[in-house]
Amino acid sequence: MPLKINVAMKSGQRPGTAGVWLQAFRLHYVPTSIFPALLGSVIAWATYREFNVLNFTMVIAGVTLHHIGLNMIDDVFDFLHAADRSYGDTKNPYTGGSGVLTEGLLPTRLVLLASIICYLAGIMIAIYLTVAVGWPVLCFTLVGVFSSVFYTMPPLRYGYRGFGELSLLINFGPVICLGAFYVQTRVIAWEPLIVSLVPGFLMWSMIVINEIPDYEADRAAGKLNIVARFGRKRGVGLYVAGLVCAYAVMLVSVAIGIASIGVLLGLLTVPVAYHSFRILNDHYMDRISVAPANLAMIRVHALTLTFLIIGYFAAGIMS
Repeated sequence: MPLKINVAMKSGQRPGTAGVWLQAFRLHYVPTSIFPALLGSVIAWATYREFNVLNFTMVIAGVTLHHIGLNMIDDVFDFLHAADRSYGDTKNPYTGGSGVLTEGLLPTRLVLLASIICYLAGIMIAIYLTVAVGWPVLCFTLVGVFSSVFYTMPPLRYGYRGFGELSLLINFGPVICLGAFYVQTRVIAWEPLIVSLVPGFLMWSMIVINEIPDYEADRAAGKLNIVARFGRKRGVGLYVAGLVCAYAVMLVSVAIGIASIGVLLGLLTVPVAYHSFRILNDHYMDRISVAPANLAMIRVHALTLTFLIIGYFAAGIMS
């Protein structure tokens, strides 16, 4: 997975315009939206033999634009609320926003405008799919847009009140995965709903582990997410709980006959998850030393979803 790089240079040199915007987009986290959409689409093909290339392309474009817009609007409001402030050379490269605002690389209003443009483009795609497929697409879109905008934006700012992690679980699991499935099949089914809990719980763990290095900064800024409320040690437990739930969903869904047996391929990432836990458990008080655990969690998410997609693709071929 690509690394998050702070492009603000020690020498005072400013990176090129393209580099600054790529930093603002935080593309290394965008796959957490793309993978659930891919999963929902391949489940539709494997179980219903439905796959519309144009609609699939529009879904991928829509969730990508939405996630980039989300990354930037979160940057803006976290910056305005003083939640993201530069740690200089001691900043964990996987937490605390993109750094383009704290380093003065872009003006706040320009990042906000770019975010709005991404949202509008994503909404236009959603309107097209609503007309082409059905009104539930608009419902999925409205839930996603509302959740992402008011994560950090007043007056709700629910990410500052301890509800952000649950929202990410729902949106980066059932909302995206089931939405992509519906676009292909025009139906709502139990299998994609249950399987979508896997990326949902993995996203829960990813946000929790990313909040741990920012514990002190978040509390100082009044950003009382779940780790800021309950502490870093309990945050480790919440991180593990998300992983356990994700792997349990795989096992139980196959055992009771809801999901394809190919879902069990996702269990191959257990060693990577355990590696992440070991680093986190040893270094959760050190925001720099814990960085390899943050990276390992990104890999857990990407690899697990890749294996689930492969499993469903293989099941579709063999059926």
